[in-house]
Formats: sequence, C-alpha cells, structure tokens
Amino acid sequence: MRSGQAQSNRMNVQTSAAMEIVRNRLMVAVFLFLGIFVLLSARMVALGISGGERVEDGLGAIPFYEAARADILDVNGTVLATNLEIYSLYADPTRVLNALEAISKLSLVFPDLNEPQLLARLTSGKRFVWIKRKLTPNQKWQVNALGIPGFFFQTEEERVYPQGSLFSHVIGFVDVDGKGLGGVERYFNSTLTDEVGRDEGLRLTLDTRIQHALRDEMAKAVEKFQAKGSAGVIMDIKTGAVLAMVSLPDFDPNHPGDALPDQKFNRASQGVYELGSIFKILTVATALETGAVTLKDGYDATYPLRIASFTIRDDHPQKRYLTVPEIFIFSSNIGAAQMALDIGKENQQDFFRKLGLLQRPYFELSEVGQPLYPTYWREINTMTAAYGHGIAISPLQMASAIAATVNGGHLIPATLSADNPVFYDAGEQVFSAEVSEKMRALMRLTVTEGTGKQANVPGYLVGGKTGTAEKAGVGAYQEHALMSSFVGVFPMDAPKYLVLIVVDEPIGTKDTYNFAGGGWVAAPSVGRVIARIAPLLGVKPISQEVNGYQDVAFLIDKEAAR
Repeated sequence: MRSGQAQSNRMNVQTSAAMEIVRNRLMVAVFLFLGIFVLLSARMVALGISGGERVEDGLGAIPFYEAARADILDVNGTVLATNLEIYSLYADPTRVLNALEAISKLSLVFPDLNEPQLLARLTSGKRFVWIKRKLTPNQKWQVNALGIPGFFFQTEEERVYPQGSLFSHVIGFVDVDGKGLGGVERYFNSTLTDEVGRDEGLRLTLDTRIQHALRDEMAKAVEKFQAKGSAGVIMDIKTGAVLAMVSLPDFDPNHPGDALPDQKFNRASQGVYELGSIFKILTVATALETGAVTLKDGYDATYPLRIASFTIRDDHPQKRYLTVPEIFIFSSNIGAAQMALDIGKENQQDFFRKLGLLQRPYFELSEVGQPLYPTYWREINTMTAAYGHGIAISPLQMASAIAATVNGGHLIPATLSADNPVFYDAGEQVFSAEVSEKMRALMRLTVTEGTGKQANVPGYLVGGKTGTAEKAGVGAYQEHALMSSFVGVFPMDAPKYLVLIVVDEPIGTKDTYNFAGGGWVAAPSVGRVIARIAPLLGVKPISQEVNGYQDVAFLIDKEAAR
C-alpha cells in the first residue's frame, strides 16, 4: 500500500516538473513573440515618421523633403499660401526585377512617361531615381495596386495658393522643391522655412477684400479701354502699409509654368514709367516748401514755352495768366515748368532724393525697379520733370512720395510686413505740416473743380491728381501710346488712405469722346475703388458741408495775414 502511494507521489512530482518546464518554455516563447512585435512596431513607427526607407548610394541619401514652409496670411488671417501633403514616386533601380515590365505597367498610370529615358535611368545601377513628382491620390493608389518591386513613395508638400491669381505678383511662387522663386516667397524664403517661424506663419499688410476690389476695377478698366495692362497700389499713408498691390495681366501661381513673361512682370513695383502730371503734386509742394511761390502767385500760360528745339504745351490750355492753384487744378505744364525754374535744379533734385525717387527703394520684394533719369540734368530736364516727363519711377515709389506730401510731410517707406509697424511721425520730415495742409486743399479742389472730377465720391472728401504721359519711343514720344493715371487720397480732412491706378496704353471710347487721359480712364476707377473699400476700412461718409475743412481761399487769406 505504502509502496503504491510512494510511486503515485513520484509520478505527481514528475508531472509537476514537466508542466513547469512546459510553462517556462511557453513564457519564453511569449516574451520572444512580444519582443519581436515591439521591435516591428517601433520600426513601423520610425518608417511612418521618416516617410520611407533611407537608401544610400555613392552620391548620398534619398532627397527627403525636410523643411516645410510657413503659411502666408493677410492682415486678417486669410490664408494666401499654404501646404498640402502629396506623394512622389521614386525607384531603387537595384531592386527593380524587370525594368521593361515595370515601365510597361507604369505607362498605364502615366501615359506621358518618356519610356526610353526611364529605361536608361532604371538600368543605371544607381540607388535612387525620381519617377514622378506630385502624384494625385488616385495615381498613388493605382501605382500601389501594380505591386512593382523596387518602387517607393516619398511624402512631400505642395505649395498651394487658395486665392489663385489675386495676389500672384506680390506672393510669388515656388519651384518643384519648394524654394521661393518670386515675390514674398522668394524675399522671405529663409523666414518661411525657418523652424521657429513655421508654426506662426508670415502675416502681411495685404487685405484680401481690398485687393479684390482694386483688381476688379482695374480689370474692368483694362477691358473697357483695351489697354495693355495696369498697375495699382492702395496704401495707409500713416504707416506705409500696403493694403493692396495689383499688376495686370497676372497669372496663377499654382501653375507658374503656364505664364508668359509679361504676365509675371510686376508693373506696380518693378516697372518704371514716366507718370506725367501726378508729379505736379511734388513740384507745387516743393515750390511752397522752398518759398519759390505762395498760393497767391502765378505764371503766364497764354502761349507754349519754347526752349531750344523743345516746345512745352498744355493739354487743357487756358491761354491766360494762371495762379498756383489754377496751375495745379487745370494741370498746366507751362505753369509747372516755369515754377520748376524758380525752384532750381539743385532744390528739385534734393527733394526728389528726399522722397526716394532717385534710388531703388527698399521693399519686401525682389522685383523692385530702378528709377531712370538723365545723367546730366539740364535746364530742360528740370522743366519737364516738373510735370513728370524725363524721369521714370515705379507706381509704388510715386505712392510713397505722395503719401509723404499729404500725411503731414513725413516720408514712410512702403511695407508689406504686418509685424513691424512704422508710424508717420517716425519718418523723415520732407514737407512742413503747413505745406501738407495746402496740398490737401489743392488736391481736393482738383476733384471738385479740376481734371479729377470723375473720381469724386460723395461723402468721402476725395482729393487727387490726374496724370497722362506719352510713352517714350525710338527717338520721340508716342502721341497715342499713353500712361494714364490717377492718385486719390481720402478723406482729405483727415487723410488716411491712398489709391493709385495706372493704365498702360488705353484706347479712348465713345463714352470718353475718344479721350484716354488719366481723368477719363483712371479717375473713374479710383472713385469706384474708394466707394467700395471705404466702408470696409471703417471710413464713415460725412456731409460735404462739414465744418473744419480748410479750403484754398481760407489758406490764401491765412498767407496774406502773415
């Protein structure tokens, strides 16, 4: 009995030992499987983060897309440029089993493949070759479905411009690798790819609402007058902030390769033009500042001026003696030329220099034009520059100079950066506050009684000046090839905003009695822009009879009382 019990106990011990061995083996197997699973999971996470296996060749690693670009935003946070995740197809030729078969299959997805070229690349022995960049989701799925060994996807980012052509010249575009090639994209390339600034984005002074209104009215003018193009700028005259900048024709930055050179040319900041009588704003302001004239003075404009082989005429001849205000509101070239002689060559050039018109201006774009003017400044150059002939500047430069004339006399550089505001009293004082007040009155008078009547907008006290210049040709000016412009500022009792539109080679219509000057072509467009943007900018309409606005008669009496 005891012998049987002992034998039974030995069997139980042996069974327990065997079970312990089995359990230990199972635990080892479980831990091995867990370890393998953890390693595989970690590897999958690593591959997911890196975007693919890194393949080395003699020339280095696969060109992974490492630096995303920051968003570009308007002043209200509207996205002007951003990134979308896309995929590009590449191959490791050493892993491609059958190049001809692979090419045959890929051509079903990409009919435009250059098969001989691709065959040469897949049999080159390299470890990396691009096959196709920027695949659509459907193309990626189709390639995956082919199951061809040796082909892989690289995660990249495509730069997209949600506003299309609206900001094309200012924002610019990037190349296939995401490098800025124009506009803000090029100028701020390092900032946009900087790791610190990518999360916040680059905020500009541009306002999408204002930009749309300006472009829309400019496009209508180009179409109506069959013009070659147009340039426009809207600026805050107290800070230099550019709220809108348009150049027509424009292009779609999502497809920059489809654009012609003329479409990519920025007429607003890169183009330099003789802008005509808009320069009379600067001439009269300089004459008043230097004491060459007062508002009570004037010049005989009865006959054209003849200087050597040159003849200076008026487009709107009054054929009589004109006071300084009349010279301005009737846009007399004869009067302005005589005024310039009294100012003197040195004073004229000095004020042009102070206003930034004799050098390439600083601005946050690479596409900024260099002004053109005579190397040797003769007496005739002094006279013609007074009414905007013989000196070529960009519309952007002109906008800044006129802003300084009406904002109290402070030159504030134009800017696109919303994060670095500059206030007008920090700029160089070019004109006195008194001269600036007089110029505002003269510009208002030009709109109510002079050549700029079609820019008048009831309730907003618009002031401005027309400009019409014949374009220079081979050996002579082209009588029927005009640059027609108008600059408007509002409200003139407390000026805040400036709108400048230049139209290139407009053709007069029946409605304009075949005239194509600035007063007929650009002034109405500026008026319509102001009517559209004033409510958006919070400028409330007021009565034209509001007290407190200084008119020219009051200022003349004020001068006489001294």
